[in-house]
Amino acid sequence: MSNKNSQNKHEIVEKNVGLMAILTVFAISFGALVEITPLMFQDDTTKPVEGLRPLNALEMEGRDIYVREGCYNCHSQMIRPFRDEVERYGHYSVAGESVWDHPFQWGSKRTGPDLARVGKRYSDDWHYAHLVDPRAVVPESNMPGFPWLAETTVDTSLTLKKLQIFRDTFAINPENPKHPGLGYGSDEELQADVEKVNAMNNGEGATEMQALIAYLQQLGTHLK
Repeated sequence: MSNKNSQNKHEIVEKNVGLMAILTVFAISFGALVEITPLMFQDDTTKPVEGLRPLNALEMEGRDIYVREGCYNCHSQMIRPFRDEVERYGHYSVAGESVWDHPFQWGSKRTGPDLARVGKRYSDDWHYAHLVDPRAVVPESNMPGFPWLAETTVDTSLTLKKLQIFRDTFAINPENPKHPGLGYGSDEELQADVEKVNAMNNGEGATEMQALIAYLQQLGTHLK
């Protein structure tokens, strides 16, 4: 009798598309909550790794140029814990490196190599040449060039606001017990950092190329 009732209930679900859809969504949502929720309360996924520092004004603008030009479509910033990836790129990525990375730049496709540990691996001159004409440095590269970045001055009109938002929204300040002594300072200190960007190139301001290279050069340099 119980088997028959169970079979009838199963048939009801199978024959009712709407009910099956609702139950499917519920099951997936419940499973996702069970998997994801505990991560929000673990220090190793919410606490910055030792030595991590927030982006300065120049690097912040470089990050936005990286996003604007769609670099994340071809480059990931997530080294998986597999032997071949670790041997090629370095230490596998850990969550504490990305706690301040909004939007995250893990990526989902590698037309080009992973960039999670590219910082300080090449010189600024190498990056400059590669971004202007990739095939002049890597003959087999299919990456497009970005020569206009070298001739475009960084617009810093919103840089201070960006730094303030990151500081206040994500509590990136020296008083936060999760990362004592690290983070952004006062508005005056942030503005002084912005002025350093404006003072580059004999007061003409940093170029977008310089900003992007500064961003690339700090990637992965925090994890020892």
